[in-house]
Amino acid sequence: MVSAGLTALIALTVIATATLSGIFGMAGGIVLMGMFLVVLPVSSAMMLHGTTQAVSNGYRAFLTRDHIVWPVLGLYVVGAVLSLAALSAISFVPDKALVFICVGSVPFAAAALPARFALDITKPGMPMICGFIITLINLIAGVAGPLLDAFFVKSDLTRHQVVATKAVTQTLSHLLKLVYFGVLVRQVVIEANGDLTTLPWWLYLMVIPCAMIGTTVGTKVLDKISDTNFRKWSQWIILTLGAICITRGITLWVS
Repeated sequence: MVSAGLTALIALTVIATATLSGIFGMAGGIVLMGMFLVVLPVSSAMMLHGTTQAVSNGYRAFLTRDHIVWPVLGLYVVGAVLSLAALSAISFVPDKALVFICVGSVPFAAAALPARFALDITKPGMPMICGFIITLINLIAGVAGPLLDAFFVKSDLTRHQVVATKAVTQTLSHLLKLVYFGVLVRQVVIEANGDLTTLPWWLYLMVIPCAMIGTTVGTKVLDKISDTNFRKWSQWIILTLGAICITRGITLWVS
């Protein structure tokens, strides 16, 4: 049974994190995943997070559709599907401590990439590599936005093109997460964590308008900041959130 207090907390968190993602194209997903992991089992957190983020990113893609760079998306889908097939073959389901640590490590892994590795999403072959890696991390950690950003930060795309194109890729990643945990490894998840239906159906419906409200607000704020501040603030916010998640994961691991 989900209490009224928890329902209100989830709704407010979804709105706040969707706003954050609407501005920076990431960061909100990490906050939301961290919050869900605190109050829910891994499987339920993945499903509710996937629903929220698929709506948030899908709606953001719709709002910024004129800025989407479509040529990179075809090969991205190929890489994403290959990654889904690889994890499905071994039916991998992570525990909560591992998810926290992976979530927190993603932004640091992205920041630690040597400068010579120019992960430019617009270069030949790079979209497929990006699709494979991002989907793999997303299915293990639940989020991969900071690492995805590494494929865009070296490109010549504007902040609107970055946010719009990333929104499409992230929508796909979260939809695949729903397919993975809700269908492909469902039986493994049930045996490990209990039936996914422990969350009421109306909770999944509730997060949809909340995600859309936050995304609308965030997209309006995006129009008011510069490309320079967009990139600078993104880095600091995401590294701080990463450190918090790693600390939480280590605490769970040793307890």
